[in-house]
Formats: sequence, structure tokens, C-alpha cells
Amino acid sequence: MSDTFDLLPHYKHVRVVDVCDALDGIGYFDIGLMDTEVRPLWHGMKFWGVAYTMRCVPSNRPMWKLETTEDIVDAHGVWFREVGNVGTSGEIRPGHVVVTATGGAGEVGFWGSANALNVLAAGGVGIVTDGYARDTGELTLQQTPICSRARGRTIIPGRIMTVETQTTVGCGGAQVQPGDIIGADDDGVVVVPAAVAEEAATHAKAILLADMRARRDLYQKLDMEPDETVDVESVEEYHRGLS
Repeated sequence: MSDTFDLLPHYKHVRVVDVCDALDGIGYFDIGLMDTEVRPLWHGMKFWGVAYTMRCVPSNRPMWKLETTEDIVDAHGVWFREVGNVGTSGEIRPGHVVVTATGGAGEVGFWGSANALNVLAAGGVGIVTDGYARDTGELTLQQTPICSRARGRTIIPGRIMTVETQTTVGCGGAQVQPGDIIGADDDGVVVVPAAVAEEAATHAKAILLADMRARRDLYQKLDMEPDETVDVESVEEYHRGLS
């Protein structure tokens, strides 16, 4: 399949660990593993999507003193009007994961509770950054699907600039190209190169189903109440529907 968006249904049920095992199985050892510090902001988050990349760098000029409360409230607008801004307006498709490489910038909350919702409103299914997120209480309350390296407090002006989108980036120690498959859950973030995304999905599904069957047997031996993580029949039925 030339368009990795077509593959997303095949990733719906698999876990990050299933895909990591699949990548190992085809010789892609440690490829696509983001640093463990880049992880979901809140427990229970899971998403699979197609990479939309943003390359950012630390700012090479400071923000200037603002004279009025109105300008302070509109600090981002003031900054962008002066130095310019590379945005994503109209480019994010349903199913995209916005991957933001920060170029080693210091503490700056590039993604917060408002602009992250803009990604979702455009159809994005997640955000991954090797930098900081801010407004993290609201991001958690909103259940906004975002993975970051750390929690931050400050805003963009004078700290970071977006210089390019839809280009190859290094994020959290992994190479990410536009069109790669990005997955996240409680275990962390993995990047599946587009060239092997279909093959990886096939193997990951088999790995997941084998694990579900083994765990269901153990549930029965331990007299544990079955849950959705051992509902093999539902996952098999889902994948039959994709054929």
C-alpha cells in the first residue's frame, strides 16, 4: 500500500510492544524506539497515526519587552508577526500524528491545552514531541493524546522557532519521515518506517493474538475475570473484516 493512511486500521488493536517485536523479527533492531523519556502525558493513552513532521530549532533572538497588557496577552501574535511562523494550517489530515522535533531547545511549552486541540479539530490523532508540554493539568483533563519529554511552563516567543514541516527529523533519538507510522501507549513511542509498515502490521497482529491466547489460558488457571485484553475472538473478527 503506497499510502500509509490505508494501513491504520491494521494497527488499531496492536500494542507498541507487538510492533517492536515485529520490527525485531524483520531485522529492524532498535529502529524507531524513541527515548523512554518521550512518553504519554497521562495513563491509558493509545494512538496510531501517520507522521506529520515539524522541525524546530532554538531561537537566535530574544523576545523584547512588551508595553501593554494587550500585547502581553497576544505575545505569540506579536512574535510571529515580527519573526514569521511556519504553520500547519490546512495540512493536517485525519489520522495524522504531529511529530515535533525541538532541536534541543530549552524549556518551552510548545504544545499546550489550546493549540493541541487545534490538531484534534483538524483530524489529528496525536502529538509527539521531544520537548515540553504545558497546561498539563488541562491536557490530562481533556484527555488530549500527547507524548512529551517533560512538563514545562514557558511560551514560544524568544525560545523556539519552527523552520520546516514535512521533512525528515530526529525526534527522541529516532528518525521520523513524513508518512511513517507512529504509535504510542503506556510503554512509550515507536516509529514504524513506511517501507516496512505493512509487513510489521502483519507480524504484530500475530504476536498480539498469540499473547492474548496465552494470557487467557492463564486467566482461566488463576480464576481471573476475562477482560478486553484477552478477547481474542473480537480481535480476530475485526481483522477478518479488513480482508
